Amino acid sequence: MKTESPRWFTSSYSANGGNCVEVAVNLAASYDLVPVRDSKVVDGPVVGVRATAFSAFVAGVQAGTFSAA
Repeated sequence: MKTESPRWFTSSYSANGGNCVEVAVNLAASYDLVPVRDSKVVDGPVVGVRATAFSAFVAGVQAGTFSAA
């Protein structure tokens, strides 16, 4: 069995001085997991979010559900 490594991705909208997160969506189908980390601390902690929860979050952002405080 081959263990799949995360392929980190930073949004193209993240050119704002480094206040970004990275996600590795390549693990969503195989593991039902989307790892998330701080792009400034690549060796730091990684939060694992279930793929359905991550999809719901992205849909909420796209729909404008969250206010920009």
